[in-house]
Amino acid sequence: MPVVGMVGGGQLARMTQQAAIALGVRLRVLAENPADSAATVCADVRIGTHTSLEDLRAFAEGCDVVTWDHEHVPGEHIRALEAEGVVCLPGSAALLHAQDKLVMRERLSALGAPCPDFAAVHTVDDVTRFAEKHGWPVVVKAVRGGYDGKGVWIVRAPEEAAEVVASGTALMVEECVDFRRELAALVARSPHGQGAAYPVVETVQQDGICVEVVAPAEGLSEDTAAEAQRLALQIADQLGVVGLLAVELFETEDGVIVNELAMRPHNSGHWTTDGSPTSQFEQHLRAVLDLPLGDTGTHSPWTVMGNLLGGDDPDLYPRYEHCMAHDPGLKIHFYGKEVRPGRKIGHVNVMGDDLPRLRARAEHASLYLRDPGLVYPEEGK
Repeated sequence: MPVVGMVGGGQLARMTQQAAIALGVRLRVLAENPADSAATVCADVRIGTHTSLEDLRAFAEGCDVVTWDHEHVPGEHIRALEAEGVVCLPGSAALLHAQDKLVMRERLSALGAPCPDFAAVHTVDDVTRFAEKHGWPVVVKAVRGGYDGKGVWIVRAPEEAAEVVASGTALMVEECVDFRRELAALVARSPHGQGAAYPVVETVQQDGICVEVVAPAEGLSEDTAAEAQRLALQIADQLGVVGLLAVELFETEDGVIVNELAMRPHNSGHWTTDGSPTSQFEQHLRAVLDLPLGDTGTHSPWTVMGNLLGGDDPDLYPRYEHCMAHDPGLKIHFYGKEVRPGRKIGHVNVMGDDLPRLRARAEHASLYLRDPGLVYPEEGK
């Protein structure tokens, strides 16, 4: 059976291991620490860093394909592996568009994909000129390395722009889009060009972190959903993506606008583990191995995913027992991570036909596992 190497030992690799077991695929993980999320559950773990070409070379030896738990592997390292005959999927040419937001914006705009207006930033004057044309506030982003709200600043005046520019980070500026809500279109593409699209979902953000996903997005018209799926599949094809592609979108009065891209399993797809016949993790493995892609339908009319964020009390087990007893239909997934305030430590899925009730159940579990006082402020229990 084939060996798939996944660079990165986070929760995405951990959940990919579960899919690999059922497929009969051997997953090898490159983790920086034996205590990393995936390293504690995978049988084939290599310790090393994604920033070392030598570690990557040693890791890739014997793998049929190498893929990624995150987008932070240096592009020059991936190109070096490819030049030496290592099959890397998605490849360096595609992955660049998830690593460099300015390159992504330039390429998607050239392809005619709907994007916010944008510009490169070198000085405060660049931000000011852009804002004079588009109005304050504007969104200033780090070109590389941002995630979960990090590397994104809502800037309302030249003085605020000066603080960001002074950091020395490579930056770009975008118009502040007036949107109704945020959506995500998750698709997969295989080397021979087969594509598959999951239902378009709504994502709810707080402080730059996704806290809830509703699948499918409530009240989304069939035309807009089809438009978003077509757009995501076209982007995957035009960029040569192999594996999963998550296209984060803004829903506006005029349609959808592309916000970000991710070329790996994605937070917006965690609902698929329990809510779809083919989880996003299984689909990613199928795609990079050029296996036929799986069914992207749903088991229930609605699935709601709630992210579990850490609180001040690391002793989760009693609260875990409470949630299981309180709601036996919950599907709770922990990532094996040390609990820290605000850190993603897991997620919960609930499925059914009563969407308001499902959202309430997911929120109850998410809040109770973080701090019972958030759910029962008077009793504290």
